[in-house]
Amino acid sequence: MGKSFTQSSLTKKFVMAFAGLFLITFLFVHMGINLLVLLPSTDAFNIAAHFMGTNILIKVFEVVLFGGFFIHIIYGLILQVQNWMARPNRYKVEGWSHTSPFSKFMIHTAVIIFIFLVIHMADFYFKAKFFGGVDEVMIDGKPYHDLGALVLAKFQMIGFVIGYIVAFIILGFHLHHGFQSGFQSLGLNHSKYTPLIKSLSTLVSIVLAVGFSIIPLVIYFS
Repeated sequence: MGKSFTQSSLTKKFVMAFAGLFLITFLFVHMGINLLVLLPSTDAFNIAAHFMGTNILIKVFEVVLFGGFFIHIIYGLILQVQNWMARPNRYKVEGWSHTSPFSKFMIHTAVIIFIFLVIHMADFYFKAKFFGGVDEVMIDGKPYHDLGALVLAKFQMIGFVIGYIVAFIILGFHLHHGFQSGFQSLGLNHSKYTPLIKSLSTLVSIVLAVGFSIIPLVIYFS
């Protein structure tokens, strides 16, 4: 029973780690596209957003992406519950891996990120894809959803700007531990590689948090 439980947990950790690292790759792509909105014209952003929403390969990738989100969230919750059940009593003296805010509050940051994701999807993705709540703009004689104007309008509201930045700071905390934990779950835990992975984890979390956060700040103060 204990052995099968451990094997099951290791399998879930492996799948969750692979899904999480896949999602980090998507975040870099998403950030790169979002930064286009800072150009003098939002045409490039609107064209890129249109391509992401209509290209058949991207649409297949979209299904994989949502599957990755679903797997990462569900397995994360299952593993957290299993950990709580396996360790009903707290250690009297906990090591850094248990007391670090990056690891200790992973489930809390995950819940906040999920709530932000639902709001974010409702504001942009579902509005453009299903509800037709986005105006159109002509670019080189072709109609595109003017998502750039929607983004600019949203980031003129201080509450939206603050909420967005706070969400990505929390995401940075989540990624700082999650990135290195993902590699560990994939078996890449070695004295030679671990220091590099930890440094890369810090870099990834900072770049993504700052990269996404700078967008609303530039728009709001410009």
